[in-house]
Amino acid sequence: MADKWFTVGKLVNTHGIRGEVKIWPQTDFPEVRFAKGNVLTLVDEEKGAPSFQVEIVSARLQKNVYIVKLKGYDNINDIEKYKGWTFKVSENDLVELPEHEYYYHQIIGCTVVTDEGVELGQVTEILSPGANDVWVVKGKDERGKSREVLLPVIDEVLLNVDVEAKAIKVKLLEGLI
Repeated sequence: MADKWFTVGKLVNTHGIRGEVKIWPQTDFPEVRFAKGNVLTLVDEEKGAPSFQVEIVSARLQKNVYIVKLKGYDNINDIEKYKGWTFKVSENDLVELPEHEYYYHQIIGCTVVTDEGVELGQVTEILSPGANDVWVVKGKDERGKSREVLLPVIDEVLLNVDVEAKAIKVKLLEGLI
């Protein structure tokens, strides 16, 4: 069994009386995660009840949620008790990303160093304000005071990302610090 699990959706409500559910997607690949025949793990993060696997029978997008039919759940009474539970996949089931694209969990915790060898700190958060992501780097300045640097994820700034070594090399543009 994999050590790391990643949330791909949350069961927010039932839909109709035939056991369909509304899932709020929390993945960049909902068409893969909620595809017919895909198996997900249903987890109760609040109460810690035992998790179990479910198979997708059908899914369709309606507004911002997916209406999903799960195998073996044909009545609202069968599925209603799982409202609020999350759907997860193991690290082994992650979708392979194209070159120079990364999952958030691969970037958070990486040490950021400038092209001049100055350590800025570690990536603690990733923001998605618009055109490009912004990595929040927390560290200390030359005097030992805490500082936060917001790095835009653009080619001019990112020189090298090594997720195995948890190291990122950047070129600071004027005005970033």
